[in-house]
Amino acid sequence: MLANPTNTVPLAVFEKLPKTDLHVHLDGSLRLSTILDLGERYKVALPGDNPDSLRKAMHIGENCGSLVEYLKAFDVTLSVMQTEESLRRIAFELGEDAARENVRYMEVRYAPMLHTRRGLKLTTVVEAVLEGLRAARERYGVESNVILCGIRNVSPEISLEMAELAVAYKGRGVVGFDLAGAEYDHPAKHHKAAFQLVRDNNINVTIHAGEAYGPESIAQAIHVCGAHRIGHGCRLRENGDLLHYVNDHRIPLECCPSSNVQTGAIRELSAHPLKLYKNLGLRVTDTTDGRLVTDTTVSRELWLCHTEMGLSFSDLKQIILSGFKSAFLPFHEKQQYLRKVSEELAAFSDDVDDVMALQSSPAPAE
Repeated sequence: MLANPTNTVPLAVFEKLPKTDLHVHLDGSLRLSTILDLGERYKVALPGDNPDSLRKAMHIGENCGSLVEYLKAFDVTLSVMQTEESLRRIAFELGEDAARENVRYMEVRYAPMLHTRRGLKLTTVVEAVLEGLRAARERYGVESNVILCGIRNVSPEISLEMAELAVAYKGRGVVGFDLAGAEYDHPAKHHKAAFQLVRDNNINVTIHAGEAYGPESIAQAIHVCGAHRIGHGCRLRENGDLLHYVNDHRIPLECCPSSNVQTGAIRELSAHPLKLYKNLGLRVTDTTDGRLVTDTTVSRELWLCHTEMGLSFSDLKQIILSGFKSAFLPFHEKQQYLRKVSEELAAFSDDVDDVMALQSSPAPAE
């Protein structure tokens, strides 16, 4: 057995573990090289002409200070996401990038109305993304479904139109409906009709809440709009009664630690409430939010929970299982995932030194 003086599991181990990513924005997860290529192809003016200058202009991975500032990077990504070809390619590459770190199941979210500047029909937008994700599944085995989004700071009528799309594509790759965008001063209750429609059609609901606004936003998402999961939920800890309600009803939290620091919702990773939530028994998942804009992966987020928040390897294996438990999948499909993934995770000892020994042992001869 090898000694592990730092008593931490390396990132490479987390990359080997089977995982989910339940909160990942398509328009926040492009490759810089793809943005540049598509910008040249479609004659789109970009704030940089090489990966380094574009990264700097978009403040990739940098602390932005607020959610509003963070969202400005999406102006760049959306500018090259206005054709069928670009949407198929970006969706496929997201699936490819996820597969490289052993993400087994992913729920990709985006707002179709943001991709119609060049005249694409909403149905064409949805189908192009589904085609790209399907191609990634056929090549790499990563299963992906879609969550369609309304936008808080866009009219409720548009959100209702996005909800109608979700209903139309239920059972064809769309598994949920979300409300994203600037949270402060844009309450979810204004979009109640959209949520009523999707719930009337037995469609899953997740809502961004408790990131740039307090626990009242989370309460509204659950009690007024019927959310089955909460995106972010950083500020849930400010209301103990609501926290216990969320825990008692097993409402999952889609935690995005690095993104929360980037937007100023959390001061630093060590102060993130994910560890508190986990210790209190809440069902928490660890997600990327935007692979490009936050400059992260699911593996990196898990590793940061380990190294910056002090969560044990055993805790993180439980959080991985919570991701599969929280997926918007039929119960029998989740059972199949949980059986298989539980067996795979059991092969990794909870003892850090044992994990390090396994990581350092030579590969078997072919």
